[in-house]
Amino acid sequence: MNESYTPRLEERASPPPASAERPQARRLANLIERLPHYVNRLFVYFFLVVGALMVLMPLAWMVSTSLKPVSQVFKVPPQWIPDPILWGNYQEALFKYEPNFLVFAKNTLIIEALVVPGVLITSSLAAYSFSRLRWPGRDLVFMAILSTMMLPGAVTLVPTFIAWSRLGAIDTFTPLTLPAWFGGGAFNIFLLRQFMRNIPRDLEDAALIDGAGYFYIYLRVILPLVKPALTAIAIFTFIGVWNDFFGQLIYLSSNKNFTIALGLTLFRQVYGTKWQLLMAASVATMVPIIVILFIFQKRIIEGVNITTGLHG
Repeated sequence: MNESYTPRLEERASPPPASAERPQARRLANLIERLPHYVNRLFVYFFLVVGALMVLMPLAWMVSTSLKPVSQVFKVPPQWIPDPILWGNYQEALFKYEPNFLVFAKNTLIIEALVVPGVLITSSLAAYSFSRLRWPGRDLVFMAILSTMMLPGAVTLVPTFIAWSRLGAIDTFTPLTLPAWFGGGAFNIFLLRQFMRNIPRDLEDAALIDGAGYFYIYLRVILPLVKPALTAIAIFTFIGVWNDFFGQLIYLSSNKNFTIALGLTLFRQVYGTKWQLLMAASVATMVPIIVILFIFQKRIIEGVNITTGLHG
């Protein structure tokens, strides 16, 4: 019995053939060849992590401060985890003072409800005219509209304010909402025009043969195909109005008309500098924007990447 097992033990103890070493040597060579690639990726990830921490640390400090008592706000070294955690800071910041956060939110949403539809309707109509219709001077007018993007806002600020003042529109929402219904902005027109130019004209020609008018084509053919761009413009406009401080500061003067952006300044004026309340109100202001960006991030990318449109 022992003699029958001896050859098997010798076979197991025998060295591996040369052919078995070749795959291992090949894998080692591939690893050495790809080593610079792995090192580069390591550096890229390292800088991305450092950059993310630099961006997130102020956010973490803001959230932490919003839950602290006054004695821990400027404590050195910083105490990242409040003790105790004061959720009542949010209730005090949002509802204690008059006008409260709900008034500011209502005013902001009123402006949003008037601005966002105006921008979408007028910019899409203008873009449709510049991209699908042919009329004398079309390109010249389009270049003139694009040239307005090179004008600094400070250049037109004083004349615009004087005009609205003579119209008696100061301390109203009119200067903040009415301009949205007159073109919707040069950038929005440009973005939609570039998107619409990628739509095949065969769709438009087929609709014309069936007897459709230009407005029907715009409404039923063009708009459904540019939904990604419209969604991106709507989100950008919403965020821009939500965060707008300078324009609302110029035209709004009474607290009852303040928006969220202006309401935050009250924590450093009328109510004194209460940093824990200011941070609590800032977190509450930021949450809706973060939620919108997380929900519609795919639509935003599709809308901005106009090269992914249809090609004819």
